[in-house]
Order: sequence, then C-alpha cells, then structure tokens
Amino acid sequence: MNLSIEKLQSILITAAGEELLPRFAQVERSFKADGSIVTEADTAMQHRLQNALLENGPSIPLLGEEMSAAEQQALLSESPEGLWLLDPLDGTSNFAAGIPYFCVSLALLRQGEVELALIYDPLRDECFSAERGRGAMLNGEPLLVPAHLPSLARTMGLVDFKRLEPGLAARLASAPPYASQRSFGSGALDWCMMAAGRCHLYLHGGQKLWDYAAGQLILAEAGGFSSSLEGERVLRPALRPRSVVAAAGRELYDQWFDWLTG
Repeated sequence: MNLSIEKLQSILITAAGEELLPRFAQVERSFKADGSIVTEADTAMQHRLQNALLENGPSIPLLGEEMSAAEQQALLSESPEGLWLLDPLDGTSNFAAGIPYFCVSLALLRQGEVELALIYDPLRDECFSAERGRGAMLNGEPLLVPAHLPSLARTMGLVDFKRLEPGLAARLASAPPYASQRSFGSGALDWCMMAAGRCHLYLHGGQKLWDYAAGQLILAEAGGFSSSLEGERVLRPALRPRSVVAAAGRELYDQWFDWLTG
C-alpha cells in the first residue's frame, strides 16, 4: 500500500474539518429503511473520502455504510486484494442533535484481516490509529491500555442495552457487576475509549462491520481484548451484525465474559 498512515490521517482530518464540522448540529436528518438516521454530512463525507483515497493511493475498492446492501455484499465477495471499510459518520444521531460524540472510521481489510485502522474524533481533534502487529497510536503517540485497572466491581461499563437479549439486559439493569454504566452513541468511538482506558468494559448486541473493523484492531494493538458473546473473534468479513464483549485488560475481560455468559 502506497498510502502511509500519516497520509491517511491527514486525509481524514482535512475531510472532517471541511465536511463534518461546518454541518455539526445544522443538518436535516432523514431515515433509512432500517430506521437509522442519515444526513447530508454522511454522504458528503463518504464521497469526499472515496475520491481522496483513489487520488492518493492504489485503486482499492471502498465499502461505505451509505451504500446499498447489494453493493456492500458484492464488494465483500469480489475484492480479494483488499477493501477499505468506511463509516463516514459514526454517531449520526448525536451529530444531528448537536451532541459532541461522533467520529469517522476507516479500516483496510485484506485477506480476512484488518491491516490498519483510523478513527478520528474531530471535536476533540483525536486520531486513533493502529497497524496490525505494530501497535496503536493516539495523535502519533503510542497508545496502551492502563497497566493497572480497577476490580470488576469498580469499573465503568459502556453498554448498549438496545440490542441486547432482554434477559441479559434485565440482569444487567437489576444487578450490574460494574460501578457505573454509560452509552454514548458511537460504537466506533467507544472502542477508542476502551483503548485509552477511559472506560473499562464494553458490551454491544450487534455492531456492523464498518462499526467495529477499525476499533477492534485499535483496542487489540493497545492491549485490550474482545470477542463476541459466543466467544468467537469479533471480526468476520460479513454484513451480519456481531455482538461485542470487550475489556481494557485480559483479566478484566475474563471476569466480564464469565459474568455475562454464566
């Protein structure tokens, strides 16, 4: 790949500054067939990045969230040499409402593995990145989960209740194993909060490929751990949503997974 991670970071930062920030809290929303929100900013950002990647590097196809399922499936089936996975605006509901928690997420998928990943939060000007086997970075500085983590009972958990099985959601609500719980509204950025040690546990009932592709690599390269609720690796090059269980450290992950599946 001719594009360095530094060049990719520059492309994302420039595009977000010109396409997302001027529209923040000032766009009309519409609804897709699945009920999710889309705005002019989503489509403008996707077109901008698709063109920028073609202009600055090799001709690698791009699978974006704002494509039809048929187009996305065709790209997954017909791109053995590599595929960009893009969520041009993760946290669209927050973005449209003026809530400051959203990002752009980009990953390079090759032969079933994510080779590199970038997630950029334009409001905090934080760019999280990772290359497989080479570690994770935050704004160019090494990123590692904290060496010392609290006990399970003292942790902060990021939990998206909406997509959980009702029985598990009820158990978490009535007898949570953590000290406090949050749900911020951007799955891709949630992975980065874990990698930075700002939250300790994560649970999501169904993320799509472009939601988790970049984040799972960033967390893994920072020293965190994740799986599906079935104990499988999260990454699967398919359109079907995947559940996510994650923690900022292995021992904490084991305790969290055991509680959830016990």
